[in-house]
Amino acid sequence: MSLKEEFATRNFSIYGQWLGILAMLLCFALGIANIFTFNVFIIIFSVLCLVSSFIILFVEVPLLLRICPTSSTFDNAIRKISTNYMRAGAYGVMALVQWLSIIARPTSLIAAAILLSATGVCYLLAGIKGQAFVGSKTLGGAGVAQMIV
Repeated sequence: MSLKEEFATRNFSIYGQWLGILAMLLCFALGIANIFTFNVFIIIFSVLCLVSSFIILFVEVPLLLRICPTSSTFDNAIRKISTNYMRAGAYGVMALVQWLSIIARPTSLIAAAILLSATGVCYLLAGIKGQAFVGSKTLGGAGVAQMIV
């Protein structure tokens, strides 16, 4: 199934997964960009944004759990975030953390909060509509990990 065909399925979990990849890239970039401020609270939120980007990487690209040397505790924690509702909750928590960064000072971390919120909404809509989670084959979903091993 090509990327165009995946988007044509109208499955919100596919939209959520691709928005998650965009959120991961944005969190990484904004985390690094905002870490060089003189505000301790913004630095803390920047580090949390960077941590979120790595969590998203392992959640959205399941193939990495097979090829990266990580602990079994980390693997089990990431594997728990497998349903649409769990992903919506995880993105909701990460978005809330970034929304709270506004308390210290409004920065570009707001963009990460918006994209994380949109991703969480996509996964929530997939759960509400009863759509099964469908991982994108491009990102290591159904069957790609077995093809490599």
